[in-house]
Amino acid sequence: MDTIFALASAAGKAGVSVIRISGSKSLNIAAQMGAALERHDRKLVKLAGTDGVLIDEAFALSFAPGRSFTGEQVVEFQTHGSIAVVTAVLDQLEVLGLRPAEAGEFTRRAMENGAMDLARVEGLADLIDAETESQRRQAIRVFQGDLGDLAAAWRTKVVRAAALLEATIDFVDEDVPVDVYPEVKSLLSDVADDVVREAEGVAIRERVRDGFEIALIGPPNSGKSTLLNRLAGREAAITSDIAGTTRDVIEVRMDLNGLPITVLDTAGRRNSLDELEQIGIKRGLDRAQAADVRVHLSPTGKFEVSDCKDGLDLFVASKADLFDAQTEFSISAVTGQGVNELLDEIQRFLSTQVASAGVATRKRHQVSLQTAGRALQIVLDSLDDNLVLTDLLVDDLHQAIRALDSLIGRVDVENVLDEIFSSFCIGK
Repeated sequence: MDTIFALASAAGKAGVSVIRISGSKSLNIAAQMGAALERHDRKLVKLAGTDGVLIDEAFALSFAPGRSFTGEQVVEFQTHGSIAVVTAVLDQLEVLGLRPAEAGEFTRRAMENGAMDLARVEGLADLIDAETESQRRQAIRVFQGDLGDLAAAWRTKVVRAAALLEATIDFVDEDVPVDVYPEVKSLLSDVADDVVREAEGVAIRERVRDGFEIALIGPPNSGKSTLLNRLAGREAAITSDIAGTTRDVIEVRMDLNGLPITVLDTAGRRNSLDELEQIGIKRGLDRAQAADVRVHLSPTGKFEVSDCKDGLDLFVASKADLFDAQTEFSISAVTGQGVNELLDEIQRFLSTQVASAGVATRKRHQVSLQTAGRALQIVLDSLDDNLVLTDLLVDDLHQAIRALDSLIGRVDVENVLDEIFSSFCIGK
């Protein structure tokens, strides 16, 4: 493959910038710039151009094949982080015949060289994008290989079960010395239960990655926009005593003690002849029904709710500074009374949801897990049916194995690679 290079640290002025070179020509190119390195080495060097003019004093590191991020020979320059220095070094590398890396190309090479599996690549992408502590913790679990370890353990059991069934085919004209079906059932039952449970947790893990949605709903002038502004710490929504001020769903992203959330301010629910307001109310209802938590606000503590869906519904008297409403939650977005207690309740619910989820985080993972689960269940349901050919059961087990292999990128993932790597920055 071509030897490639890119700025691996953030673009712009910084104390230190890291420039990465990966490929067979790395050491030769580094030497031409004044950094004579062994295969695995580090030293302070003076980087210069082809004209011999000094570019910068830098710290140079080399990583031997099999010991680098990409699995190839790698050289990294830690230069002073001025825009001029970085530009000069990058320009010089191109003059010497190297190709600038494409988005995610370093990571893609790491996968192709066996340094990472696809699940770890996805974990790295999530780790780079992590904004909250829960997102970081979730991403690091996938990045360090937890999902790959699970897939490998499941695969071992399914391969063992398939081998036992295949043995009965090989000895079809003879007596098999041991009844293998009890062991096959035990192996597959354990895996099937784990796979189903893992697939069911993907929806929550996706929410951790993308953010939970908290919908504020209620009649006009129930304090939704005022509460949104208090939570956001800024004037995110217009507040007014005039009913129908909010016409569309207003969104504010927040970090709720490590959990990523998006608070939705929806249009006040009422009968209106205003066509635009009707559209806004309909949009708000649709988003609220799909939200993880719905906070129903009422100034007086009286509610008329008939469309609660999955998730948590909290009924909140919203103007405790004006009314003495007897409800579980009474708040005042103006004074702040009860707001922290409301947030604590939301956090407890979401934290419980996250704690019960597994490691798989993406729709792709869920599809593979569900495919494996269905194949395993077919075999389990058919083991006691003498009319089902063992050959067919073995085929189903091989389908389950392929599905588990696809989790870590061994098979059937070419169609998702470009999409995954395009989300990376150039230097990764």
